[in-house]
Amino acid sequence: MGESKGKMLQAALRYAELGYPVFPCVPGGKAPATAHGFLDATTDAGQIEAWWTARPDANIGMPTAGLLVVDVDGADNPWPGDDLEALGECPVSLTPRGGRHYIFRQPAGKSWSNTASRLAPKVDTRANGGYIVLPPSVVGGRPYKWAGDLEVGSADLPEPPAWLAAQVDGGTDLFAQGASRPAEDGQVAAHGAPPAPQGATSASDGNTIPTGHRNATLARLGGAMRRVGMSQEEILAALARANQNRCRPPLKDREVERIAASVARYEPDQVAVAVAEDHWRQDNPAAGRTEEITPEMPDPGPLPAEILRIPGFVSEVMDYCLETAPYPNSAMAFAGALALQATLAGRKVRDPGDNRTNLYLLGLAHSSAGKDRPRKINAEVLHTIGLSGQIGGRFASGEGLQDALITEPTILFQTDEIDGMLQSINKARDARHESIMEALLTMYSSANSIFPMRRKAGRDAPGAIDQPCLVVFGTAVPGHFYQALSERMLTNGFFARMIVLECGSRSSGREPRLMPLPGRVLDTARWWAEFRAGTGNLENWHPVPQIVPHTAEAKDVVIETRLEAEAEYAKAEAADDSVGTTVWGRVSEHARKLALIYAVSENHQQPEIGKTAASWASRLVLHQARRMLFMAQSHVADNPFHAECLKFLQKLRAAPDRELPHSVLLKRSKIDAKSFSGLVTTLEQRGDIVVQMQSTSGRTGRIYRLAGSSSDPTRE
Repeated sequence: MGESKGKMLQAALRYAELGYPVFPCVPGGKAPATAHGFLDATTDAGQIEAWWTARPDANIGMPTAGLLVVDVDGADNPWPGDDLEALGECPVSLTPRGGRHYIFRQPAGKSWSNTASRLAPKVDTRANGGYIVLPPSVVGGRPYKWAGDLEVGSADLPEPPAWLAAQVDGGTDLFAQGASRPAEDGQVAAHGAPPAPQGATSASDGNTIPTGHRNATLARLGGAMRRVGMSQEEILAALARANQNRCRPPLKDREVERIAASVARYEPDQVAVAVAEDHWRQDNPAAGRTEEITPEMPDPGPLPAEILRIPGFVSEVMDYCLETAPYPNSAMAFAGALALQATLAGRKVRDPGDNRTNLYLLGLAHSSAGKDRPRKINAEVLHTIGLSGQIGGRFASGEGLQDALITEPTILFQTDEIDGMLQSINKARDARHESIMEALLTMYSSANSIFPMRRKAGRDAPGAIDQPCLVVFGTAVPGHFYQALSERMLTNGFFARMIVLECGSRSSGREPRLMPLPGRVLDTARWWAEFRAGTGNLENWHPVPQIVPHTAEAKDVVIETRLEAEAEYAKAEAADDSVGTTVWGRVSEHARKLALIYAVSENHQQPEIGKTAASWASRLVLHQARRMLFMAQSHVADNPFHAECLKFLQKLRAAPDRELPHSVLLKRSKIDAKSFSGLVTTLEQRGDIVVQMQSTSGRTGRIYRLAGSSSDPTRE
């Protein structure tokens, strides 16, 4: 385990020793990496070691139940003023963007919940129902750091000073959190419902409750009503009205009935605690999954550079590529070398689950950024060792792909601008292009079985391809690729079968170098060319691939990866997310394929899938699945209007603090004011953006901000 990897595990174990339960977050991000988020937090050292062994660079999350964390956003935020001594001696964590976390213990008898900008602008609190990310976690390439050291256990943390506790008490009042005050003395209007919450008569007055907040907001409203003694029937009538007037889209009637019934179970003097601790969601986990969908999936960022290396043959081919390329590109060199190893081992090795080495790899890079060199090296290696027949170019048709594979059952297809092929498939009016997609899908799944050929006119027997190994190494410009994808491609399994590697910015150029292929690379490639799996006269036609075993530790990692993918699949299934189920459904298979390739690259003569191979593969595919889902969500449009919405959100996502003033965003959008206004209205009602008024130099103007960028009370 490398130094940086051990650092996270060591820190997580230390927090547990001090009594702070922890859980893993996605590497480079703040989103939980466990099935139940911060509810999975633990101080159990064995579980912590298992988590961070599988994902050594996972960030560290800590639930804030029983604590009070004051989250000050921004290095220039003056809170609490000049007198820092007024906060007392409490641990302080410095966040990557210059903010601070002041950490206290909740006083006895208190049950505080999260607040957003209640104490002051951009000063939030995390308490029951929230969590924070702890040092030395890294977000955006910058780490969290302690201002001093954290050597005090949770029970010994200081309580907040009296002045702060008084402000928090005021800030967590249920009515101050958006719940309207009912009629005096709990009186009810003549129609049987209490007066509608202020602003609930119309969704156009700024009180819209968007998807992602409907259940929690209605539960708080119901709690406020129960707190003053209102009955279940009265609460239901009010919530039903608020649901229809304010929720976009409204929840189902049965869901509102469940909320009212759950809140009414508590006595008026107990309901404040129940709502603060989110008992309703704990009582109704299925409803929380099906009705509340996070507005924006967190972006884990591109794959960390250290993942793009595995020992042995793949690294040797990479090194040669990087030394001879005019514009060295590590991600593209890795993709090319991985494709070459997958081809050489095709139909010759398998893991105990009968997974093979066939991969669909895609390198995303801009023009003249080093996409051509890896393809040329692969072609040169295969030609030199007498396997020129295993190189293919563009896909002409599905039938042509079949014809190529029945002649040579292991083929590496290398194609540039694969987005052009996808566009052709989307716009095709004949069956030729459609057959390409069908062939790609079925060939991938037929690697460990028999693929029956189509029947041709004038031939008696159509024939079959025995264990076809189709490896695809495609390249494309990033924006063009995602624009070429359709909703059908996202859900039919094509997108999920791909391993997408993003290449980032082009490196500095240098003069080309003429170097012969390394002897070690050619020796290994020839070994693979001569290696025959199984015995007997049918080795070339019906091979019995060598089984590469797992070590016990590797098997544990593989199983944990499968369980994590299954948990993510279940969440996507409950949310009716067909893209999510498709992607997560392939994660375990990808991890096993890549672990197999790692093993044969490391030692081609006596391969074994060890813990390091399994952990590397798990880390790559879990990160990639989240990145692909984020990119699909934020870049793939269903129609032209949806495309404009995505462009609008991308501009905000790229802006400092994820916000832009009206005039700047209008100019950057390059559309007319009427169309712009329509986008704003749609995105605001969907809950994707927040529109605020801001005064600058005596002028008042609108500011557009991504929802959740700085005001989500449950996330740092």
